[in-house]
Amino acid sequence: MSAPNLYSGWQSERSGFIGNLSGLGFCLVAAASIIALTPVYMHSWGAAFVCLPLAALLLLLAYGRVLGLSADEWIALAVRHQIAVATKRNIFFSGVFAPRTKDGQQPMDLPGVLARLHLLEAPDGLGGTLGVMHNPVDGTYTAICRVSFPGLALVDTDKQNARVKAWAAYLRSLCKEGGAITRVSVHQRSLPDDGAALRGWTERHLSPEAPAQAVQALEELMAGAGPTATVRETYLAVTLSSSRARLAIKGAGGGQIGAAAVLVREVQAMHSSLSSAGLQVLEWLTPRGVAQAIRTAYDPEAQLMLSSRNTSAENPEWTGTPRGVDPALAGPAAAESGWGLYRHDGAWTVSYQVRGFPKSEVYATFLQPLLRPRANARRSMSLVYEPVGPAKARQELAREKTKRDTARRFRAKTGRAESEDERLEAMTARAQDMARASGHGVVRLTAMLAVTVTDLDQLETACAELQADASDAGLELRRVWGAQDSAFAVAALPLGQGLPDRRIGI
Repeated sequence: MSAPNLYSGWQSERSGFIGNLSGLGFCLVAAASIIALTPVYMHSWGAAFVCLPLAALLLLLAYGRVLGLSADEWIALAVRHQIAVATKRNIFFSGVFAPRTKDGQQPMDLPGVLARLHLLEAPDGLGGTLGVMHNPVDGTYTAICRVSFPGLALVDTDKQNARVKAWAAYLRSLCKEGGAITRVSVHQRSLPDDGAALRGWTERHLSPEAPAQAVQALEELMAGAGPTATVRETYLAVTLSSSRARLAIKGAGGGQIGAAAVLVREVQAMHSSLSSAGLQVLEWLTPRGVAQAIRTAYDPEAQLMLSSRNTSAENPEWTGTPRGVDPALAGPAAAESGWGLYRHDGAWTVSYQVRGFPKSEVYATFLQPLLRPRANARRSMSLVYEPVGPAKARQELAREKTKRDTARRFRAKTGRAESEDERLEAMTARAQDMARASGHGVVRLTAMLAVTVTDLDQLETACAELQADASDAGLELRRVWGAQDSAFAVAALPLGQGLPDRRIGI
């Protein structure tokens, strides 16, 4: 049996106007330089006592960092949040206040950055329907499927390595010039289970000849264990870019119909690659299935009701409401975004961004601590991959290498010794560029985590447990201050929301 593979080499993007400075930070540094030189031109010691402390303050605002953010970034976040609070844009009301169309119908009503999304219905080519999330601003179309996987912890090393290698091959196949698929998102969350599905299945399969004592023991077991059970749901969201697939969409009829047809063709073509990675596609979500995934994230208590109703809907004698949720009811009835907290319906959520992956080599199962079930909270995790084409990857990695080499030469000229961290980063960047040159793909990756509770008193405990588990996994987390509603859209919903565009440095 071969040894398990080890993984490392995650590289953080260096985005900034100049170096690691944002546009505002560059302005602060420029202003500090001008103010510091003012006493020299004025030949005044009195002006120096005023200008030099002011210049030092501006430099501190530009370069000083608290929790990974500079002071100017904190100021920008605080100003944006206060404007949203003052204009009531951080509060969302739907339900009886939901907008109506001219014919009296209620469209899907979602808060914040999700308000732009439209839920479309498209044929899946197999006689069914597929729910497609359309973002008219970004020009993207997203299909979502529910998947199952056997896991990695309980399989032998050879199968574990083969599954990870197959998943890497699938991602590498998307890293091509002009590829239609612009984003792949993996979302997993834990949900409470009242045992309704288990009881429904048992009632339909219970033999009339079963001994009464065995039936009674089974009922007691389900009554005791069912309400404390936890269900994990895993989703895979595939996003198509209408600009990249322009010719294919035109050939399929154009417009939303053509885009949906191209997306269906793409998702059907990837089934074999997903199967090789050990992923089994249980179903591609219908519009009502997509609405249910959204609804249960905003209102966790609705999961119990929907589980019971969906179980009843599987009974051939059931003639009531079909499975899923009406898209008009997908969003929350009310939501409010705070500085470090997002309140939605009867729950509270705190979202985190993974700011640093392990610097040491880790096994493929290093994220397992994050998926531990907790009785007092629900956890969600989203991994967002954005494949980069070969030409752009070569350009980006060359830019990163140039920036690092320039910084190293500057430190050498100033007599500053190079740290081991900087030397390791340079080696990792070189190894990554060599891997790209030998045929490997490059993807942008971010990980978002969310913890949700229905009892506000349990929130800080749940957050502390999540941070402890993240520490066990070797991750560095940062609470998404000032943008909890936007972070919730990525971390707690399987809609394949993407990464912000990278700011190209000079």
